[in-house]
Amino acid sequence: MEFETSPEHALIRSTASDVASEYGPEYWREREEQGEFAADFWDELGEAGFHGLLIPEEYDGAGMGLQEMGLAMETLCAEGCGMAGTWYLVVTAGMAAIALRESGTEAQKRTYLPDIAAGDRIFSVAITEPEAGTNTLNVSTRAERDGDEYVLNGKKAWITFADRADDMILVTRTTPRDEVSKPTRGLSLFLVDMDDPGIEVSPIPKHAMNYSNSCEVFLEDVRVPETALLGEADEGWWHLVETLNPERVGFAAAATGIAELAVSKAVDYANDREVFDAPIGTHQAVSFPITQAYTNVETARLMRQKAAWLFDRGEDCGYETNVAKAAAVEAGIDTVYHAMQAFGGWGYAVEYDIERWWREINLTRLAPVTQQMAYNHIATELGFPRSY
Repeated sequence: MEFETSPEHALIRSTASDVASEYGPEYWREREEQGEFAADFWDELGEAGFHGLLIPEEYDGAGMGLQEMGLAMETLCAEGCGMAGTWYLVVTAGMAAIALRESGTEAQKRTYLPDIAAGDRIFSVAITEPEAGTNTLNVSTRAERDGDEYVLNGKKAWITFADRADDMILVTRTTPRDEVSKPTRGLSLFLVDMDDPGIEVSPIPKHAMNYSNSCEVFLEDVRVPETALLGEADEGWWHLVETLNPERVGFAAAATGIAELAVSKAVDYANDREVFDAPIGTHQAVSFPITQAYTNVETARLMRQKAAWLFDRGEDCGYETNVAKAAAVEAGIDTVYHAMQAFGGWGYAVEYDIERWWREINLTRLAPVTQQMAYNHIATELGFPRSY
């Protein structure tokens, strides 16, 4: 790993900062209150080249890696976008782009990747189900072979962008779990056109990030050609894993970025707000809790960079991505909590935005993997008996 900032990384950081300056806290406050998708921000990410960071140059992308994507996400979050800096990149430009890059056929890559890089195509990634939850191996959505087609039936939940997506990567069972030698076998991924009449999408009212919807998705007798299979049939788990580690890195970047944003606003407030004839920032009861929490943010940022570095080198990084995500979430939540406290009662006011960042960062405890499951993975790597 190199700690000297490369010209490419400096350009990504400055570009992300410029974008965030145009789409700052007030913009996201309005989008959140109105429940509006930020179409102009999405287009701006495309013009900046961020949708194509992970896409090879031969498909009109930048040919960069997860280190660069993590930097872009964190900077966008930290410079004013909050969670949106990761939210608008992690699904299509992150998970879908990597799944297609690593597992797609040449025809699939040619069809989808240039559009993703340009920001002209939105994907959703349908993994979670109401009954299976975190246990993806228990998904019940089925894909049954019928000649040269597959017939899809099932239900998904918490699928981001499903109401706006052009296409969906769908996780299904092509072989029932009780008929395979290992639970990781029998899963398959499919590329599904969201315009299919057999698909119904229903947004789920939620606590935050209402500048995009997370939805239930119902599939009834949706037919797709065999060419819609992404990767090998029955080996979808391993193709899916290729997207899960980048998702964890993306949410780690969100946690540290939101924490940095909250601290910058709290410091400004603590320097301006006077109580008992002195700025409240002079009181260590205000400054120390934020400072102590933020030291852990700095440490977590390094772990995210290591995890991304390993991923870009094609090395195993499951342990590192879970450590990075778990550490960033704990540090980020603690930091935003104390930053919000510095505002006193005004921390509860919508106009100061920090209550929104508090709502946003708490999602990272639950997604893309719960803290408990991240710790389960880490515990197993340390040598504790497997608990799941």
